This record gives sequence, structure tokens and C-alpha cells, in this order.
Amino acid sequence: MSELLERIDRLNEIGIALSAENDTPKLLELIMMGAKALTHADGGSLYFLNDDELSFEIISNDSLDIQMGGTSGNDITFPAIPLIVGGDENHSNVVTHCVLSGSTVNIADAYNEDGFDFTGTRKFDSKTGYRTQSMLTFPLKDHEQEIIGVLQLINATDSSSGEVIAFNEIDQQLAESLASQAAVALTQQRLVTELQILFESFIKMIASAIDDKSPYTGGHCRRIPVLTMMLAEAAHAADEGPLKEFQITDKDRYELETAAWLHDCGKVVTPEYVMDKSTKLETIYDRIHSLETRFEVLRRDAEIEYLKASLKVGETEQGRALLKRGLEQKCQQFKDDFEFLERANVGGEFMSDEHIERVRELAKFTWIDTGGKSRPLLSEDEVMNLSIQRGTLNDEEREVINNHIVATIKMLESLPFPKNLQNVPEYAGGHHEKMDGTGYPRGLVRDQMSVQARLMAVADIFEALTASDRPYKKGKKLSECLKIMGFMKKDNHIDPDIFEIFIRDRVYLKYAEEFLDPEQIDEIDLAAIPGYTG
Repeated sequence: MSELLERIDRLNEIGIALSAENDTPKLLELIMMGAKALTHADGGSLYFLNDDELSFEIISNDSLDIQMGGTSGNDITFPAIPLIVGGDENHSNVVTHCVLSGSTVNIADAYNEDGFDFTGTRKFDSKTGYRTQSMLTFPLKDHEQEIIGVLQLINATDSSSGEVIAFNEIDQQLAESLASQAAVALTQQRLVTELQILFESFIKMIASAIDDKSPYTGGHCRRIPVLTMMLAEAAHAADEGPLKEFQITDKDRYELETAAWLHDCGKVVTPEYVMDKSTKLETIYDRIHSLETRFEVLRRDAEIEYLKASLKVGETEQGRALLKRGLEQKCQQFKDDFEFLERANVGGEFMSDEHIERVRELAKFTWIDTGGKSRPLLSEDEVMNLSIQRGTLNDEEREVINNHIVATIKMLESLPFPKNLQNVPEYAGGHHEKMDGTGYPRGLVRDQMSVQARLMAVADIFEALTASDRPYKKGKKLSECLKIMGFMKKDNHIDPDIFEIFIRDRVYLKYAEEFLDPEQIDEIDLAAIPGYTG
């Protein structure tokens, strides 16, 4: 009775350990070692049911000093065992019969047992000098009584004499109880793993959908996680400076990478006509073509006036020549003006006040529409858009774009993240904030942000500067990007400590070699980078 109580206590201890273990290989070893200890078995094998076959997951034999699978580092080379052979159920093998019948098989001596084929067992014994005798084989059933695997124990031993004996009824009951707990633990672990895979696939699908939504940001959501983690690892490795205390665990890495994948999820609500606005006059279509038509009308009207005037001057060659020169001058001016507007329509880094004034002067000209009405050459909306100094977005559209981060925060804060992902909304929602509080949407200052959020802000800026898929600019060279970011550091827009690590540890170069076009990677003079102290 005392021994039985000890074994029951041992069963309880194993059950508690099984429920606490999250690593599958360790969990498999706990099941195997626990089953052997409870039944005083010399060896055993654990199988998983995959489709219509049983695959070896762990093999253990104390007498032969064999440990395969689990955390042993030794691969199992034995082939899987099919449940169906030649179209018929495979009842000749003990483990497959166990699955097909759903019942425990307790064999006192394999060499004297009818009904099963032990050819493989005898070959193994002959090769190793082992003597397989007693067997206890039982199915692992989950909470829905579905069989997920099989555990087979070999050669029960007498605790006092050490001789091989049959597995008794108590052994079987304890083993079956353990099997039930083990199946639940394995199923739980499998469900957790499957849910994690589903979750990761889902967030990557969202990121890919956002990138695919706009041809001008393709790859952005896929590149940011890579660059963010490069920066995080560099900060983690710092052994001096303000970030030397910054450390991240595997849990922290998973949380940060998840945030990086989801940092722009709010763009699903951003209208395509704003995200894809490749020129200043683009709405559903590029209105520069409407302006081209108006200039064509002006040229047509000028030619009509010329022809009418030519009729009035009659045969006078000097008069016709004068009119001709006037027409040519007008047409050339129309051509110059339209080409100027075409250039203005392409967003750039800066549009001068002089050019903006020229746009406004051109707006004062008129043209005659098909109804014979006189209309301004440029509407107020067209003047406003053509006068955008940087990029292609006007103030209203930029507000729409900026709202994506508000949508991101709102979406992420509405999700019931588990404890290990609680910081995802904060990390993802801070990548447009600036250290001096002039960023958006919350106007946070440096001390109000986590290191992870500040990392993502640096990553987002560098990716945007180097990206070659933006509608209004080419990807900048490395030296120019680092110069711009250096000024941003001096202006207290990006975290100075992270910027120092970004440059010092050549994170920019590691990223560039993987993602940038070769012509963008130029020589870097670290001394020429503003604000970099080395």
C-alpha cells in the first residue's frame, strides 16, 4: 500500500509537470520518463498519429543506453508504421492494433504471444542482444476521446530482484491514467502551437494585404519587422552607453516582431486614392490630362484667331508674318507653361515660393469651354494641389494618411491580446511620434515611450527614406539617408541613443545589403553624419 501511494504521488507530480511544460520535446520526455518510472519499465516508444500512420517521436531503453528523439539530439531513423496495408487494417502490429481497436494491449511475453507479428522485434533483439519480453501498449486519447498517439512500454522489472516481469493491473491503470493526462497536455500544446501559427499567418496576411493594396508601398510592412529586429538585437548586444541595460528575451522578441508586422494595420481603412496618389493632381485619374486638353483648346483658339486675322490682312506678306510670329510665340508659351505644370505635378522634396507664385499667375488665365463659357485655366483645388511643397498630398489628404496610425491604435487596443503581447498597441502605435513631442497622434515625448516604440520609429523612417517604390521619389543613397537622419537626431526627432547604435553597429549597412538596390549603397563617411559622435 505504501508503494502504491508513492506511485500515485509520483503520478500527480508528473501530471503537474505535464501541465506546466510548454516545450514539446521536453513534454515528450516527461511522458516517457514518467511512464517508465511509474511502471518500472526498462524501455519504451512514443508515437504520434499522423493521417494513417504512426511516426516515432521518442525511443528510450535503459539497458541498451538508447535515447532518441525528444531533447536527446539523436534523430529517429525508423520509418513510420502504416495503419493500412494492402487496403486492409494493420492489426498484425501491436501499436497499430492499439490505434485501430482503441484499447490497451498487455502482453506478458512477446515471444509466446499469438496474433501479432513480432518479426521486427526479434530482428532488433538479435542485432542488439536484447530480450523483449513484456509489453504494455496503450492509446493516447484527447479530451474528445480522439486517439492522437500511442505509448508502448517494454519489460517491466521487479523492483527488488531486477528481473523482467509482466505488467500487472496496477501498472496498467497507472499508465492509462498517465496516458490520459499526457494526451490532454499534448493536445493543449498542439492547439497552442496551431493557434500561434494561425495568429502569425493572420498578421502577416494583413501586412501583405496592406502592401498589395498600394503598389507604392509594396514590401514596406514586410521590411519593417526585419529592420526593427536588427535594431533590437543591436541594442540588446550593447555593452556600453545608455542602452547597455536594455535586454530582450525570446518573449520580448516575439512581442516586438508582432508589433512590427501590425504597425500599419490601420491602413486598411485608408482610401486607395490617397495611398496611391502618385501625383499632385491625381484623384481617380491624373487631372494633368485635363490641363493638357485646356492648353490644346488655347492653342486651337490661338490658331483660329490667327486664321481670322490673316483673312483681314489679305495679301500683305509682312502682316501675315507678324501674325505668324505672334502665333508661334503663344504656342511656345503654352508649351512652356504646360511643361512647367507637368513638372509641378510630380511631387518632390521641395517646391519653391517662386514656382508656387507662377502656378497662381497661370490660374488667372482663362479658356473657353465647349459651352462657350470662359473659365479659369486652373481651379482653386488644382492650384492648391499644384502648390504642395513636399510630396503629393495636400493637408486634408495628409490628415487622412496620418489617421492610419489612429486607426492602428484603435484596432490593436480593441483586441484581447494575451499577457505576452500586451505591449503590442504601444509599440506599434508610437512609430510616428518624435522625441520632442511634435509627432503624432499623441504628441508623446521620449520619456513617455518605450525603447521598443522608439526602435520602430527609427526603422520606419529609414525604410521610408531608402524605399525605391514611392510614387514621387527614387530611393535615396545611403549617405543621403544617414545625413537626413543625423539632422533629425540633432532636431530631437529620433532617439539619439538608438541612432548612435544604428550607425556604430552598421545596422544600416546590414539592412542595405539585403534590401537596397546596389546603386543606392555608396561610401559612408561617418564623420560627415550630422550628430553622430561615434
